[in-house]
Amino acid sequence: MSFRNRLEAGEALADRLIAYADRPDAIALGLVRGGVPVAAEVARHLHIPLDILVVRKLGVPWSPEVAFGAVGPGGVQVLNDEIAERLQPAEIDEVIRNESAELRRRERIFRVGRPPLDLTGRIALVIDDGLATGATAGAAVAVARSLSAARVVLAVPVAAEAAISRLRHLADEVVCPLATSNFGAVSRFYDDFRQLADADVTRLLN
Repeated sequence: MSFRNRLEAGEALADRLIAYADRPDAIALGLVRGGVPVAAEVARHLHIPLDILVVRKLGVPWSPEVAFGAVGPGGVQVLNDEIAERLQPAEIDEVIRNESAELRRRERIFRVGRPPLDLTGRIALVIDDGLATGATAGAAVAVARSLSAARVVLAVPVAAEAAISRLRHLADEVVCPLATSNFGAVSRFYDDFRQLADADVTRLLN
């Protein structure tokens, strides 16, 4: 099974999220960049607001796919102490500094004219186009909780089964129409998986 593109994936995901349709406290949050077109379709079908969640994973310097934490909007910082304690303070500081700078850059681009993200009392539907390791999605769930979301639902069209298993312990609910043990890369499950430019994300948000 595969999706033609992220729009079709968003439609399939919206069908699984119908319980949140027309809820005034629900919001669809697309992870920049690839999650935004998926979230836009979910928001359109469910008649809920669309916004973005800019999250930067804090990767171990010699193995960036291994996350020791994440940074999010408003100075939110989440650390996995079990992994972070293996690093030197200077190493941690350098990664946080670099990723925070990139997060601020993306926030400046994508949040123009938008108020700071406030999830207090909201049901946050955290949406991406797929999960391989789940590290970034896990960080996004932690950031959404730090922004006072009442409930965090992680929703993706396709994911590795191992990633789904890990994330069920972090999110209040995980929704995924297509989970497989033979995963590989997210791009395998899309006919059209072109990279999005900043302008594409801005257009969707507007």
